[in-house]
Amino acid sequence: MSLKPTNATASGPIDRLRLWLGGSYAPYLYIAPFFIVFLAFGFYPLAYAFQLSFTSWRGAGIPEFIGLENYTFLLQNDFFWNSIFNSAVLWVLIVPVQTLMAIFIASMLSRPLWFRSFFRVTFLIPYLVPLVAIAQVWLILFDSDFGAINTLLGAIGIEPIGWLTTGAWAKPTMALLVFWKNSGFAILIMLAAIQNIPLDVYEAAALDGANGFQKFFRITVPLLRRSISFYVIIATLGVLQMYAEPYVLTEGGPYNSTMTAGYALYRYTQNLDLGTGAANSFLLMIIVVILSAVMLKMMSGNDED
Repeated sequence: MSLKPTNATASGPIDRLRLWLGGSYAPYLYIAPFFIVFLAFGFYPLAYAFQLSFTSWRGAGIPEFIGLENYTFLLQNDFFWNSIFNSAVLWVLIVPVQTLMAIFIASMLSRPLWFRSFFRVTFLIPYLVPLVAIAQVWLILFDSDFGAINTLLGAIGIEPIGWLTTGAWAKPTMALLVFWKNSGFAILIMLAAIQNIPLDVYEAAALDGANGFQKFFRITVPLLRRSISFYVIIATLGVLQMYAEPYVLTEGGPYNSTMTAGYALYRYTQNLDLGTGAANSFLLMIIVVILSAVMLKMMSGNDED
């Protein structure tokens, strides 16, 4: 009895490719648009920027290959390290307090309270407002001569403060803007995580005599460890990329005291020093990867999946 030949005996290259792909091209055609867009707008620009970081190029002509000179220049440049230091100070002023406050407010909003939905929306509104609009409001409020804050301080006998014109106050004032705008996003993340904590955990703790303070620090906070890690990494990335805030408020001043890492990168590209700017971006990427790995290690502890 002769057997009928099947597709498994196909010898053509197209048939062999189809068999290697599982017998059908359709699934790969469905996911092809994503990979095409990613290669065109993600991988190719990244690869080109990496290549550009080893060259000297002003946006015209042929890029000149200079090896690691851009990287060595940045690593020995006080301007680069000053921008990293400013971003680190802003991180200290914003992220720890914002994370703790978000956990506390989210735990309160997870309870049955009057007007709970109103408060949830109220905390989220600043995050939805365009950053440039908020920055313009900040300029009006904290203006050294005619700002509302200095006007109120003058009414109680306090001399005007250069909120955005002195090195001592410029970073805290900018940090306050970022803190106020992004707190709603942090609260939203923590609230979603808290609502996934089983209620029987709290009930068991109550039967053991735990009070509200003990429940918060021994149940809520430890069980939010992964959400806290996620938000801290996102917030760290946001601080290092911070550009619009110094651009609108201070343009990096006074005396580069608000020159963040993201705004320093913009300054290189603004001056058409594209090779150095590309190297700067990859150094920032390395810093973010290292910090993210350290934070994940610190926050994960001995948790098991």
